[in-house]
Amino acid sequence: MTIKIAVLGAGRWGVHLVRNFLENPQARLVAVVDPNPERLAALQSRHQFDLSVVLATDWAQVRELPELDAVAIVTPASTHYTLIADALQQGYHVLAEKPLTLYPAESLELCRLAEQQHRQLVVDHTYLFHPAVIGGQAIIQKGILGDLRYGYATRTHLGPVRPDVDALWDLAIHDIAIFNTWLGETPIKVQATGTVWLQSGLADLVWVTLTYPSGFQAYLHLCWFNPDKQRRLGVVGSQGTLIFDELSTESPLTIQHGSLEQSGNRFTPVNQSHEVVNVEPGEPLKRVCEHFLDCVSNNTTSTVSSGWVGAHLVQILRAMTESLEQGGVPVTVPQPFKF
Repeated sequence: MTIKIAVLGAGRWGVHLVRNFLENPQARLVAVVDPNPERLAALQSRHQFDLSVVLATDWAQVRELPELDAVAIVTPASTHYTLIADALQQGYHVLAEKPLTLYPAESLELCRLAEQQHRQLVVDHTYLFHPAVIGGQAIIQKGILGDLRYGYATRTHLGPVRPDVDALWDLAIHDIAIFNTWLGETPIKVQATGTVWLQSGLADLVWVTLTYPSGFQAYLHLCWFNPDKQRRLGVVGSQGTLIFDELSTESPLTIQHGSLEQSGNRFTPVNQSHEVVNVEPGEPLKRVCEHFLDCVSNNTTSTVSSGWVGAHLVQILRAMTESLEQGGVPVTVPQPFKF
């Protein structure tokens, strides 16, 4: 079965989706939509699209294409709700860039609409398809780290600075998704504080604390105004620390083994060693596209990154925003809509 798909948004991330769908034999790209004609011209020049591929500057120009099966929406977050709702009502399956929407009620409505339409809504939480994240989940489930103590993540760079959401909404969702997957639980309480330098009302630096039902806490450092680029996440246990460092030249996934041995009132480091975890090669976004196409082909709900997963992440982000706006007071996270 060949799935005919349109990509809405040809910006920094949309061009990668276009490339992946062009390379996938399960898919046939039938349209690309972007309000910027120069972006469309650049894509045409790069890929030499067949004449049958429609290049349009507005969704209205392609929304009723007779051969369309699915759409990938890679537009600003503020536009997601309207576009996704319309696509689902037209009977199309949808792959949506994160975050699903900016408001939990809208995300819930889209999930219910997808079910009513018997169409698949999948959210592109790319890290959930990263081989290192999948491998890390297996390590934690085996108990190799011992009793889990706490987690930390740093996600910083000098841009890109987004005009539609703050650093919290742009960056935090990745690390929350990873922690949720590795721990097998979702936070029940959050705290967030931030600093604004560049754009009024949009925090450039955010510090977050996530508290999980087990008592595990994770601490996030998020900033898009920092020349020191980091993409590093760790889970610390009584027997070692699992580290996912996306920028590591050695391996993205390692374990730093070690513990403390008590003798009287002294604690001595023991069993220290460094282990490189083998990670199978593969582009995570390619896996996202393959997964979405499989969900569409079989018309089955994603077991990795469904609309419901995306909706709960929006709930968590909204609770974090509430805390941020109140100067860092703890905010309780609502229970997930559905698993």
